Amino acid sequence: MFDAIDEYSVGQLKEFEGKKFVSATKEGLKLDETEDEKKKHEELKAKFEGLCKVIKDVLGDKVEKVVVSDRVVESPCCLVTGEYGWTANMERIMKAQALRDSSMAGYMSSKKTMEINPENAIMDELRKRADDDKNDKSIKDLVLLLFETALLTSGFSLDEPNTFGNRIHRMLKLGLSIDEDGGDAEADMPPLEDPEADAEGSKMEEVD
Repeated sequence: MFDAIDEYSVGQLKEFEGKKFVSATKEGLKLDETEDEKKKHEELKAKFEGLCKVIKDVLGDKVEKVVVSDRVVESPCCLVTGEYGWTANMERIMKAQALRDSSMAGYMSSKKTMEINPENAIMDELRKRADDDKNDKSIKDLVLLLFETALLTSGFSLDEPNTFGNRIHRMLKLGLSIDEDGGDAEADMPPLEDPEADAEGSKMEEVD
């Protein structure tokens, strides 16, 4: 249900034949779980607690909290909004209004919650790196790239698309083994965030 009218109609209908409507893109989604599934989720939650803290430290005010998800199946992570805030689709609709009331945007486009998929290979490798060294400079760029990608896949818009583009280009260079001078890169993958490049003006913008 992604038509503009759906955001208004479903918000007023609330339920149908005793079944309450619940948005899968908001907090509070409860899925039926067996006792084994609940136990496994608690174990994964404890295992990824350190990574959640590292991600929250990197993203700061961009997200309200970072939690282990039980709704994400394939993606590394997703972004959800508060139960009573705007959905990503509603936020897009309101931003497109020519005569919108910007005073509402502050509290309706509430803080986003980042839910990470503990069974995804990317998040598991990121957890290992964070456990080894939470100050690893590559972790910051990887987290920011995951966040910006999650913004798009979750239906939000990017505030700084150029920054996202620069990160993707940097990843392409790494994947193609191209160094900054156009030659072959070293066998070991260099960190995404290069202190020397930053000192010279940086070829990749950094999101504050």
